[in-house]
Amino acid sequence: MHHETTTRDEAITKLRELIKGIKLAMLTTVDDDGTLRSRPMDTQEVEFDGDLWFLTEANAPKVDDIEHDRQVNVTYADPDKMRYVSLSGTAQLVRDLEKKRELWKPDHKIWFPNGPEDPNVALLKVSVHKGEYWDSGSNAVGRLFDFARALVTGDGSKAGNNEKVDLTH
Repeated sequence: MHHETTTRDEAITKLRELIKGIKLAMLTTVDDDGTLRSRPMDTQEVEFDGDLWFLTEANAPKVDDIEHDRQVNVTYADPDKMRYVSLSGTAQLVRDLEKKRELWKPDHKIWFPNGPEDPNVALLKVSVHKGEYWDSGSNAVGRLFDFARALVTGDGSKAGNNEKVDLTH
């Protein structure tokens, strides 16, 4: 595995590349009894700049969890490309109508039939503080070669990239 130190801007750029095109994420919150709860969330198509955005019902249980404990984790997985990203940060409910309209897509009507103007439709904003990713960094043939080489040599460090990043600086 490859580890290196990056700047905040470099980390954001790398994370943006890794999560781009992954439609669904798993959002993990802390229930009021301390239990971790995860659920799939549709990531909004906005360029990652350190914040993630999700549409939600304002009265959803995840909002209660966030009001109790704002610490969340969001994970992305693209097994076909062997890309995995785990992002930790704080979440908050946002009721900004203009931002809801900006992020609104016609297929959101499936879950939110009354549109972005519905007062129960809100946004979850996750401000990412730290992340970690695992990325094979090559095409399918290259990944197979890297895996075979790691298996033969016993050296897993060549099997892909892994890095922890801190977006707080």
